[in-house]
Amino acid sequence: MRFVQFRSLDDSQETIRVGIQNVENGTVLDLTEALGQPINLANALAKLGSQGVIDAAATAAASLENRKVELEQSKYQLLAPITSPDKVACIGMNYKDHCEEQGAPIPLEPLVFCKFPSCIIGPFDDIPYPTDISTELDWEAELAVVIGKKGKNIQASTAKDYIFGFTVAHDVTARDWQLKKNGGQWLLGKAMDGFCPIGPCIVTADEIRDPHKLAISCRVNGELKQNSSTSQLVHGVYDCVAWLSKFCTLLPGDIILTGTPPGVGVFAKPPQFLKKGDVVECEVESIGIIRNAVI
Repeated sequence: MRFVQFRSLDDSQETIRVGIQNVENGTVLDLTEALGQPINLANALAKLGSQGVIDAAATAAASLENRKVELEQSKYQLLAPITSPDKVACIGMNYKDHCEEQGAPIPLEPLVFCKFPSCIIGPFDDIPYPTDISTELDWEAELAVVIGKKGKNIQASTAKDYIFGFTVAHDVTARDWQLKKNGGQWLLGKAMDGFCPIGPCIVTADEIRDPHKLAISCRVNGELKQNSSTSQLVHGVYDCVAWLSKFCTLLPGDIILTGTPPGVGVFAKPPQFLKKGDVVECEVESIGIIRNAVI
């Protein structure tokens, strides 16, 4: 299933609604009432668990299949598929080919940093460029994991059971603040408002046969910048989930960005950075594309 959060364009209250999207025609089946009120997808996962959400969606879809209840694309706006998670954890230096492009050693353990929930914006929202404090805005396409149930000290062999699904993320980064300021800590360069577009949907884990065999790419103004595969991950998806759970309890709706492949702007010769008006497209095979303009 492809879970989305959306708002109906004729809803003046702009209520967040949850649905499943038809990949063939883009229509959305509204599941908000079926999942219970008040609702967003993170709350539904906390209340029902991954399988409970999937079962509720399947039941609702079956009961409504003969009714004209699907919204056409022209009648809704896609939002970030998860909003206000407890945690947005990120794994750095996690592609072999990305380590190679910067001449850095491959990390023996996952390198973890974080973003704030306020970083999250929708799959087609604008990225705010804080030009008053940064001049080196960079792109990073990533596969992101969405946690489906609470877990602590999870084993890599069972980590799949804790994953609700996968989405596309853009780890927007102010390189000057990541690499030259703030005492060498990455946080401020990674966690400014709007620095984590995600979407366009969450594809449930059962539909991704192997998250380590997905093409991943990034285009800026239509020009291909990153083009790799999750087969290049240093620490696999399940290892990252297990590692994080040693230190903090993972909760339903938590998001884990698993790293970016080579082709980022800072390591180009000469370096390249985003400008106002640029359009960045991040894509992961079997999930979709997010497209965000820099404003």
